[in-house]
Amino acid sequence: MPGRITRQICSFNEDADLLTLLQKGPSPTSMGSPWKPFLLLSVISGLSDFARAVAARPISYAAVLRMKAYSSSVLDSRSRPRQHHGGGPVTPDWPAFSSHPLSALSLFGSQEDYRSEESEEFGPVFIHEPGDVVFPLDSDEKKVVMHCQARGNPPPTYSWYINGTEVDAEADYRYSFIDGNLIITNASESSDYGKYQCKAGNGFGTVLGREALLQFAYLGAFSGKTRGGVSVREGQGVVLMCTPPPHSPEIIYSWVFNEFPSFVAEDSRRFISQDTGNLYISKVQPSDVGSYICLVKNAVTNARVLSPPTPLTLKTDGVMGEYEPKIEVHFPTSVLAARGVTVRLECFALGNPVPTITWRKINGNIPKKARLRKSQAVLEIPNIQLEDSGTYECKAENPRGGTAFKGHLQVYTLPQWVRMINDTQMDSGEKLQWECKAMGRPRPTYHWLLNGLPLTSQGRVEIMNGELTIHRVQQADSGMYQCVAGNKYGAIYSNAELKILASPPVFVHNPVRVIATLGKDVLLECKPRASPKPRITWKRGDRRIQQSRRIMLLRNNTLRIVNSSRADEGNYVCRAENQLGSAEMTAVLWVKEAMRVELSPSRVEVTVGESVVLSCKAAHDTSLDVAFQWFFNQKPINFQQDGGHFEYIQTQSSTVDLMIRSILLKHAGRYGCRAQTSADAVFAEAELLVRGPPGPPGVVIVEEITDTTATLSWTRGLDNHSPISTYNLQARSPFSLGWQTVKTDPEPVTGDMESAMAVELNPWVEYEFRVVASNAIGTGDPSAPSRGVRTKEAVPSVAPSNVSGGNGRRHELVISWEPVSEEFQNGEGFGYIVAFRANGTRGWKEKMVTSADSTTYKYRDETFPPLTPFEVKVGVYNNKGDGPFSKVVIIHSAEGEPREAPSDVKAYSISSSEIRVTWKPPNPGPGRPRGYEVSYWKDMEQEESGNKQRTVKNETSMVLTGLEGNSLYLITVKGFNSIGQGPATLAVTANTRKAPPAQPPTNLMWIQEGNNVSLNWDPVGAKDNESDVIGYMVLLKQEGRGHNQVTRTINPSTMLSLPEGGTYIIEVCALSEGGEGAVSSQVRVVTSSGVRAKSNQRSVHCTPRGLTWTAMLLVLLVPSASW
Repeated sequence: MPGRITRQICSFNEDADLLTLLQKGPSPTSMGSPWKPFLLLSVISGLSDFARAVAARPISYAAVLRMKAYSSSVLDSRSRPRQHHGGGPVTPDWPAFSSHPLSALSLFGSQEDYRSEESEEFGPVFIHEPGDVVFPLDSDEKKVVMHCQARGNPPPTYSWYINGTEVDAEADYRYSFIDGNLIITNASESSDYGKYQCKAGNGFGTVLGREALLQFAYLGAFSGKTRGGVSVREGQGVVLMCTPPPHSPEIIYSWVFNEFPSFVAEDSRRFISQDTGNLYISKVQPSDVGSYICLVKNAVTNARVLSPPTPLTLKTDGVMGEYEPKIEVHFPTSVLAARGVTVRLECFALGNPVPTITWRKINGNIPKKARLRKSQAVLEIPNIQLEDSGTYECKAENPRGGTAFKGHLQVYTLPQWVRMINDTQMDSGEKLQWECKAMGRPRPTYHWLLNGLPLTSQGRVEIMNGELTIHRVQQADSGMYQCVAGNKYGAIYSNAELKILASPPVFVHNPVRVIATLGKDVLLECKPRASPKPRITWKRGDRRIQQSRRIMLLRNNTLRIVNSSRADEGNYVCRAENQLGSAEMTAVLWVKEAMRVELSPSRVEVTVGESVVLSCKAAHDTSLDVAFQWFFNQKPINFQQDGGHFEYIQTQSSTVDLMIRSILLKHAGRYGCRAQTSADAVFAEAELLVRGPPGPPGVVIVEEITDTTATLSWTRGLDNHSPISTYNLQARSPFSLGWQTVKTDPEPVTGDMESAMAVELNPWVEYEFRVVASNAIGTGDPSAPSRGVRTKEAVPSVAPSNVSGGNGRRHELVISWEPVSEEFQNGEGFGYIVAFRANGTRGWKEKMVTSADSTTYKYRDETFPPLTPFEVKVGVYNNKGDGPFSKVVIIHSAEGEPREAPSDVKAYSISSSEIRVTWKPPNPGPGRPRGYEVSYWKDMEQEESGNKQRTVKNETSMVLTGLEGNSLYLITVKGFNSIGQGPATLAVTANTRKAPPAQPPTNLMWIQEGNNVSLNWDPVGAKDNESDVIGYMVLLKQEGRGHNQVTRTINPSTMLSLPEGGTYIIEVCALSEGGEGAVSSQVRVVTSSGVRAKSNQRSVHCTPRGLTWTAMLLVLLVPSASW
């Protein structure tokens, strides 16, 4: 429910409701509560008072006259927030509510405290107010709906006002009301345009809603009158007028050139103003000649209309010369804009040459969010703010001159609430002070409304701007108040209800049980609900209490007893009385002995990982229950959250233990035990010291740095009750695997030291340092890392490794090495010194390699022969000087490419597609081959079009495959190595054999007897271009096995032995010098172990040979005893 407080409902209409709660008993969490002995007595004894309290709810003066029970909500709060419209959020200022801590009824809630929203009576509160409406006149829906909805109890009634005149729905059938909404049928601009306000009211008052503007959207037609033509010289500027038809609200302009939909494109020369609608051409060109039509579009209805065409022609009396710019369209001299909108400032000039438009803000910078549109003719500022206000200037310039225009942009803001008024309930005769405050630009002014009518200063009412004061409020002042803050751009409303209260005194909690501690002060409160404020008196028994040094009445009507004793026990009665009635409340006071609490041990030391038990024992009045609570460093222990280490143990009714197991360093501190009865509470503390590994040392500072050392200092960390024995210094660099322990001076670093030197560091390396402390219990956490520091430069100390070389081209010496890691370069300007000399000579040649990442150096000299041995060493240097050289190694210069061709090349055919080539390597010497390349091509072809194959290693033979049958090939061989290729041999020739027969064996027939199979087939005859048949090959394989059995025969038949049961597949092909011929169709033979079977089969590819085959088949199919 916006703007109001929704209260919990906890009321009882009958005594049976309370008895039902009592029968359920206390919740498990209340077991052991000190209030158990008094809860039942308090509730039972309060039933009659409760009934009287319900019957004596507060009532207004008018309700007293009507003898009508009034809602008790008026006493719940002196001030409460209400929904406000047209403004921002409100922060309510709620007074503190007092509730006696020992009242039994307060545990359940009273009817005065909580009340259902449905029974609360209050003035109207707007839920929905009308908004501005733009209604299209051409809409199919002929009804306009202005929305208004408010809530209140009783439900509010509504009325509407148009331009300040109340709408009479009975007098005009076009108006009707539905649930507060105003329905306008057949709306027209002449009758219904204007500002609308909704008024909602009930018996508590009336509120007036904000103004809403109803506008009508339409777009008329252009005049059908023919427009005259415009004739100008070439180079002259021109303005084509749009003269739009009647319209509402704003429209969007565009222009059509010659015919629809050819639109005029805007650029630096052409501009369409969205303020005037006119088309501006700064410099007319021959291409501009034509017919121009203005098109306007309604932004709400999207309706479009076209103007009559305006012809544009060129005069023939010459060309317009250059002239200075003239600003033809610009923004107003004063521009008003609401904060948050987008502002568009237009500026366009005619001129020859075409002018350039620039913008600036006088005495300031154009906002960064601003954008220039349409070739800088429009300055667009989105989401404009107050700081964007100021004077803006547009300037048009061309070579003939310039002109400028200035205008002031002023940003205004609608009023916004800073402080609003809230619902208020007061006693008659009190002083009401309300203040509302709003901000806006221009500064808002204020006026006040009471029940929708203007409120002015008179009599008890004083109004000064946003402040309203009413002296000595009366019932007649009740109603709905509105503070209206407005400027010329709008108004906002803050609403509040004022209720004047009237009720006899009522005590919600009665009687009250108070248990005090012997010797302590006691406060007996008396806080009745009443309006006007009641007169308070106290008595004990039948005698009125007289104030003394020990007993005094405070200004808030509380009775204070100093240094209480047993003699103070008894009943104390508070009487409250005003002109509407009176009531009494009894406070029963008991005085008990003070409680004592012992927590042991009071101080204990343990080691990390151990456990300890703290015991808390309370000595107290046995008639009172005691409750315990454990604390750690002043905060209650959450045993559910920290159950892994803390355990609450109840040993006796007055003794509890706290077990702390698997103790960590964080468990060190002060532990408290709080024992509480209904009379008092006592708190005792014990200290727990935890011994453990040291804490991290303090900040590590690098005091001094050299090329190989760093002097560090630090501050001692916590020793955690065990002396620090040693410190360990660690370092980390970009080259290390995490943190590494470094050597120190002195060694070791003892626990009483707070500085040491890290030694044997690498020069010119960036390090971070940290320190770790250790004691007898263990090693602690490391300190935070120091800032990164770089050691100083030094001469390199590490020489390159794995110096080697060789290969390269003829007359080259190739030297290679492993580069020195950046970690060991020791400074900037790092490089290598390559030194070498021919074996047996004295002087070294040295070459500088300046790249630290280099790994190779090549030296070329035409004078030394291949494989010349050199002594080689590689050194290092940087800006600090030269470092060491590597050990001397022997490296030979390159041997060069092979010099001689292989010898004794032979080639011979081994099939129709293969030729074997063999050769002998060249004589040993420089340029040894690392492999051989065989080139081959067919006779009558060019060598370049042939193929090449290389050996894997130094092999001296190769089989060329994939060749054509019965063809002559030419073949050469040459050696190669990493340097290049040697000379090729003379070409040798070889002729591939004819192709094998393409016809496979046919008419396969087989007879099986036992494990033997007799197989026959027709002989294969070779064609003229095929190799002669020299035999046959029979392939036998068993399904599911990888092994094949091959049988060769010169005859077209063979006998096969099947070793075991299974399915066998038989294939046959012819053999020739050209290789294996085509394979026959497969024969499948199925055998079973130990079973004698007879069968023969003709291949599916066979064709019958007359009656012989037929007779044979018949014989095979007829059973015979001899088989």
